[in-house]
Amino acid sequence: MDNGEPRRRPAARVVCLDAAQRVLLLHWQDPADGSLLWEPPGGGIDPGESPFDTARRELGEETGLDAAAVLDRFVDVERDMWWNGRRTVGPEQFFLARFDAEAPPLVRTGLLPDEVLSLRGHAWLEPAELAGLDGRLEPPELLTVIAALTEPDGPGPWARPA
Repeated sequence: MDNGEPRRRPAARVVCLDAAQRVLLLHWQDPADGSLLWEPPGGGIDPGESPFDTARRELGEETGLDAAAVLDRFVDVERDMWWNGRRTVGPEQFFLARFDAEAPPLVRTGLLPDEVLSLRGHAWLEPAELAGLDGRLEPPELLTVIAALTEPDGPGPWARPA
């Protein structure tokens, strides 16, 4: 495990909600220590790419879902996490995408070889299911992120408790 300086990696992620208001999370296994991680689709911003363009590209690569569903609405999240023996820090913009179908199927033809090896699966989850995941949820404040993204649409299952 690398104990040196943390790597800064600006990235973008997509909170995908299906017709039943469930969120899509990808289930990863860390190649360094075998720990399990759940997080929304997304990844690093390429040189010259905007966070919005990154969100759309990553959604297509990791899920095959329609990138046009990504709305130009985001919440900034400061990330600090370990993956593959390395600590990564930096800002990530979380965008919202809504889908008319319930649990639309995913296609993983755009994954990189290391992603194919690390991705264990995915799930469309309701808010109450996030507490019982096998592995850590990233970011830990995902419920708050989803509530902030969906707030302009009025109260829903992801709204903050009163």
